[in-house]
Parts: sequence; C-alpha cells; structure tokens
Amino acid sequence: MASLRDIKTRINSTQKTKQITKAMQMVSASKMNKAEQNAKAFVPYSEKIQEVVASIAGSDQDTEHPMLQEREVKKTAYFVITSDRGLAGAFNSSILRSVYRTIQERHKSKDEYTVIAVGRVGRDFFRKRDIPLTNEIIGLSDQPNFTDIKDLTSETVQLYIDEEIDELIVYYNHYVSAISQEVSSTRLLPLTNVAEEATKKSIEYEYEPNQQEILNVLLPQYAESLIYGALLDSKASEHASRMTAMQSATDNANDLIDDLSLAYNRARQAAITQEITEIVGGAAAQE
Repeated sequence: MASLRDIKTRINSTQKTKQITKAMQMVSASKMNKAEQNAKAFVPYSEKIQEVVASIAGSDQDTEHPMLQEREVKKTAYFVITSDRGLAGAFNSSILRSVYRTIQERHKSKDEYTVIAVGRVGRDFFRKRDIPLTNEIIGLSDQPNFTDIKDLTSETVQLYIDEEIDELIVYYNHYVSAISQEVSSTRLLPLTNVAEEATKKSIEYEYEPNQQEILNVLLPQYAESLIYGALLDSKASEHASRMTAMQSATDNANDLIDDLSLAYNRARQAAITQEITEIVGGAAAQE
C-alpha cells in the first residue's frame, strides 16, 4: 500500500495538472468563440460570390472554363486540414483515418493521388507513411487571415487549371456545435454544382467586358474562398474539440483527486488506529 507521503505527492501533482487543463479549457473556449464568429461572418461573402458566379456561368451556354468542366480523373488531390498541435481529442485522428481509408480504397498506385496538407499533425502523418505531398503549410495562427493561405490556395487551384490534377477533395472537421464536430469531405473541383445553382438563381447582373473574362477572374477566387471557408470551419472545430478534451481531462483530474483523497484519509485513519493500538498495547504491557 502506498505511503501517506506518496499519496499526498500524487494529489499535489494531479492538482497542478488540473490547473493546467482548466486554463487550457478556458483559453480554447475563448478562441472557439472568436473562430465561430469568423466562420459565420464569412458565410455571407461565400454565398454572394457563389450567387454571382452561378448567375454569370449560367447566363451563356457558350461560356467555358476548365474549372467548370468534368474530365476523366487520372489524379486526385486531397486537401487535408489538421492542426499543428495535439491535445484536441479525436480532431486529428478522425480526419486522418478517414482520408487514409479513402486513399487505400480508391487508389492502387501513388501516381493516382497526392496530398496538400494543412497542419503539422497531418503533414507528419503522411510523411511517415510515404504518401506523396504536393504542398504543405504549418504554423497558421488560431485566427487565420486569407493572406496567410493565399499562396497555397492559388497554387492548389492552378494545379487543376494546368490539368496536373483532375479533381480536388477537401477533408476537414465541420463545426456543428461546441460539443459536436463531424468529418466532412467535399469535392471542390471541378465546380460542377455551379450550373445547378445557376438554375436556382433568378437574379441577372449587368457585367463588362464579357462573361468569359469575368469568370476567368471570379472562378479561381470562388474556389479559393471555398478552401478558406473550410479552414475557418476547421479552426472553430479544433478549438471546440480541444476545449472539450481539456474539460474532460479536468473532470478526470477531479475524480482522481477525490479517489486519492479518500485513499489518503483511509491510510491516515489506519495509521492513527495503529498508533493508538500500539499505545494501548504498551500501556497494558506495563500493568
């Protein structure tokens, strides 16, 4: 049985750990609120640019652009968003498990796919398994700006325009609520849903010089905005997942402290009882 000193040391150690996890929980909660606001604030812009692109693309059947055209898929790019740090529950593992399973099921050769990794955890995961990486970015802030990933998004979209890849699938954690996040996979390129959206929109725009030139500018921006929107959504999910994980760790620390305190009190009581027994026994022996 552990001594009183050992139990007391474990109690003190657990209390210090609890203070750390409680602080991390509060920090993550603050970051989550900000990230959630950023994700929601981006939605109106995303919806508006989608509306404009759909209207222009659907107004002229002769308008063509590589990003709107379906073609034979010879190579797939997976844009995978993870975090740079752990201690976020199943945030990273669920994404990576889903992507890895998809790659194993869909592809027989490494020439058929590539990965664009956002986040150190995902980058390291794919490197260890010798999965081809076309591009990567780590060290993003907790509240990223579009300028932080502008180069990455533009290079990714250009891969499709140059026909180096034939489809782009984005994997990220979709923020549902503070306690719920779900893995989301979206086929971002080609933009085959633009034509479908065009039939739903009745707004007509006046534009100049012509549809083709406008689409040449707008379509890459639209695709980049979709990637950025997924990143904002993922950041909110990351902070929520970390907050939940730290809350669970704090609760576990409280339970452990309660158990250790009970064990400490029992050991202390047993020691006192032993001392009383020895005193009584010594007194009886002198009579």
